[in-house]
Amino acid sequence: MSELKKEITLISGIGQLSTTLLGTGLFMVPAIVAGIAGHFSLWAWVILFIAICPVALTFAQLGKRYPNAGGTAYFVRKAFDKRLEKSVAWLFVSVIPVGVPAAVALAAGFLQQLLPESLNSSMLAQILTVGLLVMVNLAGTKSSGRLQTVIALSIFSLVAAFWWQGDVQSNDIHMPALTSESIWSIGAALGVMFWCFVGIEAFAHMGEEFKNPQRDFPIAILIGCFIAGATYWACSVVILKFEAYGAPSFDSASIPWLSEQLFGSQFKLLISGLGFAACFASVNLYTQSLSRMVWAQAREYRPNSALARVSIKGVPANATIAVGLVLLVSCIGGELSGLDLEFFLKLANGIFVLVYLLAMLAAYKLLTGFGKHLAAVSLILCTAVFVCLGWSMLYAVTVFALLCFPWEKFRGIKQPSPE
Repeated sequence: MSELKKEITLISGIGQLSTTLLGTGLFMVPAIVAGIAGHFSLWAWVILFIAICPVALTFAQLGKRYPNAGGTAYFVRKAFDKRLEKSVAWLFVSVIPVGVPAAVALAAGFLQQLLPESLNSSMLAQILTVGLLVMVNLAGTKSSGRLQTVIALSIFSLVAAFWWQGDVQSNDIHMPALTSESIWSIGAALGVMFWCFVGIEAFAHMGEEFKNPQRDFPIAILIGCFIAGATYWACSVVILKFEAYGAPSFDSASIPWLSEQLFGSQFKLLISGLGFAACFASVNLYTQSLSRMVWAQAREYRPNSALARVSIKGVPANATIAVGLVLLVSCIGGELSGLDLEFFLKLANGIFVLVYLLAMLAAYKLLTGFGKHLAAVSLILCTAVFVCLGWSMLYAVTVFALLCFPWEKFRGIKQPSPE
């Protein structure tokens, strides 16, 4: 068996993308941007959603026309050549040692609060998280999609409960008049908020597993982005009303603090569980997309290798286990070295934005008519964000340059094999 099962429906696709976009962001980004821009952050969410629409629509057009587990690498191959495809593929895989372990550590932080005292350690929590990621992925796309749909509904229910218990009224939804001074604070907030919509490029790898990719894939992207944007905005309204922001140490604990204020301390474990589920859902889709990237490359260039095999459940099992092992080693190495997680996240963000930029470049060449104009706008937006990354974009540029370098020229001329 060498093909992935087409098990993703429209509902499960929406659930997977919305939980990935929310992920860890819901538990800290609204509070951080509230501290930067105050009530102007509500305008910032609206502006961000409008800005992300061209990018989301472009990915929707690409996924509709070219559904493939290779994702952006496959789009680049269609637009340019196989050599650049390999570079983009391994650029995306290079996020494993720097980005995914940081996200696993954030999820493990919530899991620690659920473990008994004798097992309460960061290392063990991360190992358990990685093990659970591999198990969920090996269970199949249908099971994973159902799990993430349940998590998405739980997150929406939590935000709705905040509005109900917090007695949010129309006067709490204060959209202040925009001024020239507010533009700077909104711009600073947008620099942080953009990462809430990092995840669309990972979802592109799931296009091949949709039952009806031409119809459902673009709809899942659009609805998933809208739901995530609306949830972030609604959460920001509650945070602003109760002033649950203001200090770096408090921003990451704003949601648990709000829960305790509105529902009492007995909900602490429930919020920890939901926090772990939200973080887990975000990392889960990246684990799926990374394993499918490895599998797609093996299928194309090493079809007889173990990594190119698919299990009876239609899952690239060997590729999933390989990604899980690399992830586990990276998590253990990061924990033992005590390196700054924020530093790793900045490096990973550079890779993600470069992948977005390359996808938009491929879209500009592949699409026609309205899609081409949309890709041009998205390309400008991604380029602007990439420049704004500063020093962290150098990691992505360096890795990509090394991957594109013609190393084969230094291996000598290959001798022709005898007939």
